[in-house]
Amino acid sequence: MHHFTDAPSSHVETPAKPLSVSELNGKARRLLEMSFNNVRVEGEISGLARPSSGHWYFTLKDKQSQIRCAMFKNRNQALKFTPTEGMRLLIRGRVSLYEGRGDYQLLVEHMDHAGTGDLQKDFEVMKAKLAAEGLFDIDRKKPLPEHPKHIGVITSPTGAAIRDILTVLKRRFPSIPVTVIPSSVQGDYAKQELVNAIKLAEAANQFDVLIVGRGGGSLEDLWPFNEEIVARAIAECSIPIVSAVGHEIDFTIADFVADLRAATPSAAAEILSPDRQAILNQLFLFQRKLNTMIQHKLILSSKELGSIKGRLRHPGERLRDSAQRLDDLEIRLKQAMTLQLERSNSRLSRLQERTERCNPIFQLESLKGKNERLEQKLIQLTLNQLEKRSFKLEKASGELNAVSPLATLSRGYSITSRDSIIIRSSQQLKEGDLITTRFHKGEALCKIEKLVS
Repeated sequence: MHHFTDAPSSHVETPAKPLSVSELNGKARRLLEMSFNNVRVEGEISGLARPSSGHWYFTLKDKQSQIRCAMFKNRNQALKFTPTEGMRLLIRGRVSLYEGRGDYQLLVEHMDHAGTGDLQKDFEVMKAKLAAEGLFDIDRKKPLPEHPKHIGVITSPTGAAIRDILTVLKRRFPSIPVTVIPSSVQGDYAKQELVNAIKLAEAANQFDVLIVGRGGGSLEDLWPFNEEIVARAIAECSIPIVSAVGHEIDFTIADFVADLRAATPSAAAEILSPDRQAILNQLFLFQRKLNTMIQHKLILSSKELGSIKGRLRHPGERLRDSAQRLDDLEIRLKQAMTLQLERSNSRLSRLQERTERCNPIFQLESLKGKNERLEQKLIQLTLNQLEKRSFKLEKASGELNAVSPLATLSRGYSITSRDSIIIRSSQQLKEGDLITTRFHKGEALCKIEKLVS
């Protein structure tokens, strides 16, 4: 047995100088290294960490105890395999103490396979059992909502997982409501708390998707997510569940039962949250497409309006055409009257010639009377013809006058236009427009102050 101070003597001595913490740790390290400089230990590996330095740090454990281990780069490079979580190892090394923290540890010189660890065996047995029951089948997995309206997160409210999830959601789509249903994620009580949290979230009837998970850790730390009651609670939940347990290399039973496995809690938030910038970009593209369609429609409508405007005739043109037709009727009437007079005169001349050729005195008076009657009849016929033609002319002129815009204006109506476009409805105007109103005599320039439907 080694002693750090001399045994007390029967006589009075000056007390020994107290040790510093560094001195005590140094003595303990030397004592451990001298006493256990070559030991062989069998156990299950857990929590393997491999930093960039190349050294390995892990825990070796059995069902009752555990010890921290370190295997430096110059030793682990000679190994022909890389240990994994849950692997059972046979280790050779020396016991030491890390003085900086006062940690008792095993410095590993060499390691060999010693079979699969107990926890890993339990994991494989549970995985096979639930797979045989169909809990891992693809056809029973529920689809995730494309745009979640409310996300529930079952995890520790103080862990790194919830911080990672909230950070990602705030960056990608901060308007999605998130509610944390707190639960232990490690230890003996964690499995029942996880089950209770899942049932509570389902009973709340306000979530359309759940994230169940935690940050990384050893196999023991993640074990609640390998428990059968947790797996069955996830399988029976009516809400789609995303499992986000540990790091990318970590797999739990919950990952296989859940509707989707995310490599990390951050990845779960990435999967469930729409990319706000992508949606904004898509909306911008839709806006541009809509503007292009509107511009195209306006161009087509403008061309159609121009075509219709080209086919429309100005009232002045129609008035001129009507006046020209009236002139044509007048000319034709005069020509008909002249022709009739000429024919009548020609007939009269023939009769006169016949009278002169016959020239009997006794027929002279008779023929003279007959001639007078014929002359009167001719005059009467001519006057009747002129009266009929005048009446017809007046009727045609009246009909023409009835459709004339100028006649409409003379009855008290007016014509309103804007930029030479005739206004037929108040819907063509807006407040502040300048319009021109034409009356029977004169025009007026007006400004729209208020529109009344």
